[in-house]
Amino acid sequence: MMEDTIFKLTDVRFSYLGKYPALCGINMDIRQGEKICVIGANGTGKSTLLQMLDGLVFPDEGRIFAFGKELSEERFNNLDFSRAFRKKVGLVFQNPDIQLFCPTVKEDIAFGPLQLGVKESEIRKKMDEIIALLDIGHLLDRSPHQLSIGEKRKVAIASTLAIDPQVLIFDEPTAGLDPQTTRHIIDFIMQANESGKTIVTATHDLHIVEEIADEVYVFGNEKKIVRHGPTAELLADVNFLKEHNLIHLHSHSHKGKVHTHAHKHLEHHR
Repeated sequence: MMEDTIFKLTDVRFSYLGKYPALCGINMDIRQGEKICVIGANGTGKSTLLQMLDGLVFPDEGRIFAFGKELSEERFNNLDFSRAFRKKVGLVFQNPDIQLFCPTVKEDIAFGPLQLGVKESEIRKKMDEIIALLDIGHLLDRSPHQLSIGEKRKVAIASTLAIDPQVLIFDEPTAGLDPQTTRHIIDFIMQANESGKTIVTATHDLHIVEEIADEVYVFGNEKKIVRHGPTAELLADVNFLKEHNLIHLHSHSHKGKVHTHAHKHLEHHR
């Protein structure tokens, strides 16, 4: 395995309850410092892939390696291995309510590193940096359930960043956000990558892909990768995107003539 390869998936297959296929033969290498996007229509396996990269589900068939070691349920039963992995990889879920369960924002941000045995002095220092970066100082004493979706997403990112993982995984990071918050999160993802972190993002929003990914993996209805390659090259192939339900043609009449345009899918098209 190449030294800079963080994740290696070989013919990975996974089904829910043994009868609902979610991943059907995935081969993928993710290298240190890359920023990649996983795109595809609903139900093509994107979120399942992210959960597998985060060690939450494991292959029924095939193999997944992370940092040179094979991931399996048995391996995560080893506390030392589990703790070391959780310090390296962080997943920000699409629904922040999954991640936010403490009485206050401050406690939610500190929860992960406390569980991983990080010293309180280090946690305080890291929290100060993150709070400034995401501009959430005014939220610290509030309950997460009182926050807007954009505020919750920022706090979920903060709780993941508090662990200072090498790999940041985002599931639909801009879903349901206003343009200003979307811009803030895109800028944050790019800065994290520039600082050396590996970024993996699943999204429906093709408008953000060019900024947050150098390479794109497209999942098809067969729940496997139908194509991957450089972002600009892939996004320029309108026929391919239309074939895989990532854009649709929109017609309108102007001055007596019908014009047809390709529209990239956004959140309200899901």
